[in-house]
Amino acid sequence: MAKKKPARKEKELWKDLPEEHDFPAAFSYLSLICGERPAEALVNLLKDAPVERRKAKDLLRASRLPLLPENDYHVALDLKKIADGVPLSPVLLVRGNAAKLLNLTVADGYHRICASYHVDEDQDVRCKIVEPKFV
Repeated sequence: MAKKKPARKEKELWKDLPEEHDFPAAFSYLSLICGERPAEALVNLLKDAPVERRKAKDLLRASRLPLLPENDYHVALDLKKIADGVPLSPVLLVRGNAAKLLNLTVADGYHRICASYHVDEDQDVRCKIVEPKFV
């Protein structure tokens, strides 16, 4: 079981909206797994998607990604931001499909999810989630 650190208020951990550079990063990753045209369509959907809140532990479980350690370089950078009171950018996600055995895809923000989990696995993570229309 993950050790819990003193939880911060969700509002302190997350910005209201993703940073502009998160969208090209999401495109770069998504284009590797689904091609450029579908990646472009997903990123356009992500730009317009509302911001939601989901638990860090649930995002890791749904994506089936391992929890990165606190000493991972990028996780450590995000933990330092949290400790310094610098809010993190919401993560960008593409919904999975259990019937087709497709996991949730973290298009951008994997390290931020892990950092949030290390602070408190029940912490709400701000995110944008879109449905892949081509699956």
